[in-house]
Amino acid sequence: MMQLNNTHKTLQAIAIYEAIKGVLALLLIMGLVSLLHHDIRHVVLNIIGHFGLNAQAHYPSLVLHWADVLNDSNQQSLFLLGASYAALRLIESYGLWFGHVWAEWLAALSGSIYLPFEARHMWHVPSWSSLLIFTSNALIVIYLAYQLWLRQHRSKKSAKY
Repeated sequence: MMQLNNTHKTLQAIAIYEAIKGVLALLLIMGLVSLLHHDIRHVVLNIIGHFGLNAQAHYPSLVLHWADVLNDSNQQSLFLLGASYAALRLIESYGLWFGHVWAEWLAALSGSIYLPFEARHMWHVPSWSSLLIFTSNALIVIYLAYQLWLRQHRSKKSAKY
């Protein structure tokens, strides 16, 4: 019974983590929607100027680059992609919180899809934040895969008796 309780608490902790990612995605989408009818590059330049930063420096120029990319992109597609990501994370969080097996599968599969991209990013742009994100997601995927394996192993064992 102790093992089951710890597993449930761990799944709820993962659910909270996934819910936070979903809510952050929703907040990002809302921020992007508020910028739809603005010149994003101009907004970013104003922010850089407000903080007295050099627009030619590495990070401010990187933000300006992404502002240009956002201006040139199909914002409706970005909105739909972000909304889909947020919905997936929130549905996954709900299922994990209530201990549904389908949510464990969903979380393990969706999390494993991101791992190669996160590893590549960590390799090319090493930082503590990329290491933390990759490690936390890898541990979650490993934990969920192990739980699914245990469940399968137990069901085969009980079927023999």
